[in-house]
Amino acid sequence: MEEIHRIRCGSVNCYLITAGERAVLVDTGREAHRQQVLDACRGVKVGLIVLTHGHVDHAQNAAFLSQALGAPAALCGADRELLEDGLAQPLRARGLLGRPLLAASVRSLRTDRIPPVADLRPLEDGDSLAEYGVDARVIALPGHTRGSTGLDVAGKHLIAGDALMNFWRPSVSLLYHDRDSLMESAGRIGRLGPRRIWFGHGGPADNRDWIRGRRAPSGPGTGPGTGG
Repeated sequence: MEEIHRIRCGSVNCYLITAGERAVLVDTGREAHRQQVLDACRGVKVGLIVLTHGHVDHAQNAAFLSQALGAPAALCGADRELLEDGLAQPLRARGLLGRPLLAASVRSLRTDRIPPVADLRPLEDGDSLAEYGVDARVIALPGHTRGSTGLDVAGKHLIAGDALMNFWRPSVSLLYHDRDSLMESAGRIGRLGPRRIWFGHGGPADNRDWIRGRRAPSGPGTGPGTGG
């Protein structure tokens, strides 16, 4: 039976999906947390590192962990450009609460870099991770970035990356590259039915709680920016 283990790396969550002694790591956090993530993976065989999207706070340790764990990393092709240039996909902020988050993200992406990953494989919507020992499939959730993805795990859990956030209540991401795509992805999550949602930022919640509290981005957003 699949279990989800949350690895809290500052404000960012990484996740270890385990099924017995086999596992898939989801996201890698920033460099300051790389040993913490590596330690969390001890005792299982990590077969794959899934990056939900290409932002530095989720992907900076991909090269280090891929080498240390002997596991390839995987990312949707639409986000590969972000590994080389975090400013490649401008974002907008949703509402007043999104503005400081956007500003902090811009500062980070101007200075922080993601080391190149030697073994980086493509992810596509519907891909099964059964060959890596876990019952999970890739679900495309674009909007926060062009290539944002999640994992539907055993029909019981959804690791949503930054398609949704849960800083004070479950909501659509405070930062988005494409508003329409973000809302389509939010709707797709809602239609999955009963799931435990695991967010890139914030604690888990049930899908029904997210649906009850969801709010759409309103207006044109707050200026173009980057990061998140």
